Amino acid sequence: MKYRMILGILMAFAFSFFRLFAFSQELDARVTINHSQIQGTRTEVFDALQTKLADFLNNHKWTEIPFRDNEKIQCNFNITVNTYKQEENRFECSLLMNSSRPVYGSNYKTIAYAVNDANFTFEFTEFDQLEYQENQIDNNLVALLAYYAYMIIGMDLDTMAPMGGTDCFHIAEDIVTAGESIGFPGWKAFGDSGNRFALLNDYMDGSMEVMRQFNYLYHRQGLDRMAEAPDSARASIAENLEMLHEANKAKNLTKVAQLFTEYKREELVNIFAKKGTKEEKEKAYEILFAIDASQSNTWERIKK
Repeated sequence: MKYRMILGILMAFAFSFFRLFAFSQELDARVTINHSQIQGTRTEVFDALQTKLADFLNNHKWTEIPFRDNEKIQCNFNITVNTYKQEENRFECSLLMNSSRPVYGSNYKTIAYAVNDANFTFEFTEFDQLEYQENQIDNNLVALLAYYAYMIIGMDLDTMAPMGGTDCFHIAEDIVTAGESIGFPGWKAFGDSGNRFALLNDYMDGSMEVMRQFNYLYHRQGLDRMAEAPDSARASIAENLEMLHEANKAKNLTKVAQLFTEYKREELVNIFAKKGTKEEKEKAYEILFAIDASQSNTWERIKK
C-alpha cells in the first residue's frame, strides 16, 4: 500500500514517466448481471455480457502506473437489467458500483468511490468484442466502462496523494465528451446534477479543490493512522470535516459532498460513536447533518 501511495504522488507530477514499465492491470473487478426481471429471453446473452465486461475491465491496462498484483483496486459492478429490447440489442440497466482500498495497519477496507447510475444503457450482442481506443469512442458500453475505470483509479489515487487522480479525471472528461455525442442518457452537460458529467465536472471544479484535499487528508491523516494513533486520527478527521462542509457550500446544487457521506455513512458513524470527545462528536454531527439532513437518524448515533 505504501508503494501505491508513492506512485500516486509520482503520477500527479510525471504521468508519462512510467511508459518504460510493464506491470499488472489496475482493476480487480467483479461483475454481476441481475436479469431476473427479464422473462422469455435466452440467458446466454446475459452470461456473455457478464464475462465480457469482467474481461474488459480486468485485462485492459488503463494507465502506465505500475501496479503489483496485490495492489489491484477491488471494485464491484452490480448491474440490474430493467429492460432488454432484443430486436434492438438494447439494454436499459441500473448500475451499483463501488471500489475499495485497504486501510494501513489493519484488515479493514474502506470504500473509496461508489455510485448509483440509473441510466446505464447500451447496446450489446453476445458476439460483440469490446475494444477501447482513447481517441475513437463510438460504443456506449465501452464508454461507460472506460469512464468508470478511470473514475475508480482516479478516486483511489486521490486518497493516496494530494490531487493524485488528476490525469485519470482528465481522461474521464474526454470520455464524457465522446459519450455525449453517442446519444445515450447520462452524459449530457447540465442535464442532471447527479449524472456522469455533473459529478465529474463538479469534482474537478476549481472551487471544489478543497473536496479533493479533504479526500486525501481523511484517508491518509485519518483512516491510515487509526490503528496506531486512534485519538489523533479521529481528531484530524473531525477537524478536516470542515473542509467537506466548505466543499458542500462552494457550488450550488453539487452532490459531490453528499455522495461522499452516502458511501461513508456507517464508517463516519463508527469513527465517532462511543469514541472521541464531546466536541468532536458535536462538530461531526453538525457538519454531516448540514450536508444531508435526510440522514438525521443516522447522524444522531454519532452523539451516543
